[in-house]
Amino acid sequence: MARITELLARGRTFSFEFFPPKTDAAQLSLGRTIAELETLHPSFVSVTYGAGGSTRERTRDLVTWMRRETTISPMAHLTCVGHTRGDIEEILQAYVDAGVENILALGGDPPTDPADVRPSDYRFASDLVHELQAAGQFSIGVAAHPEVHPRSSSRTEDREFLAQKLRLADFAITQFFFEAEHYVRLVEELAALGIDKPIIPGIMPVTNKSQVQRMAEMSGAAFPQDLAERLAKVDDPEDVRRIGVEAATELCAQLLDAGAPGLHFYTLNRSSATREIYANLGLPVVSSAT
Repeated sequence: MARITELLARGRTFSFEFFPPKTDAAQLSLGRTIAELETLHPSFVSVTYGAGGSTRERTRDLVTWMRRETTISPMAHLTCVGHTRGDIEEILQAYVDAGVENILALGGDPPTDPADVRPSDYRFASDLVHELQAAGQFSIGVAAHPEVHPRSSSRTEDREFLAQKLRLADFAITQFFFEAEHYVRLVEELAALGIDKPIIPGIMPVTNKSQVQRMAEMSGAAFPQDLAERLAKVDDPEDVRRIGVEAATELCAQLLDAGAPGLHFYTLNRSSATREIYANLGLPVVSSAT
């Protein structure tokens, strides 16, 4: 196991994201996905955290299980929404006890049901980053939005807040996007603010037209017209998936050519699209322990 900062210092990282399963059947399916992707020897994987901390225990259980039962270095997502300082202290101690060394610090979304709202001692992800840095036991990542966070009042404000976080954190992982120019511009804008920390681009291949377009709208990612037109010409799910994998492969190649320090795949708890992109790119299968 290793801290992500150490992995990035060695070279490019290739990583995957999962979300905690809600049912026994989903748990079995995710177990198969993890086993299939473990053969690619990812640098690390991340596990998401539900709105308002709604998957707090499931996230912790999955992260600690992966740390204990697999060869993969896990990173736990952690949000400031819905947490007191006591909550965070308890969660971090559990991760320390389990040997988990990587945390992605996020602002988080409030729960949709008012009945699920919990008290919070934090306003912004930067507050949580300060707490993690003070703990001194974690490699700390933060989120970045290449096309600007949907709640930011301006591009300038968004970049300044992100730069503030990255002066404390070790690296950033971006929300998914579909055109390399958004990533390149983000890196250039951060460099102009004196930030040279690694920014890992997030990739989500289109395998379901309506699902990905809906998620793109929620995250503020523009869906390219040319990709929409290519997808509009097909109805067969396999054709949709093929086009999505082709487009994601092209994007990944462009990002690597642009100097990206790695790639982070949003898997939606499935392995096949990620494995195909790996094969298309001829990515090296290198153990994270080397």
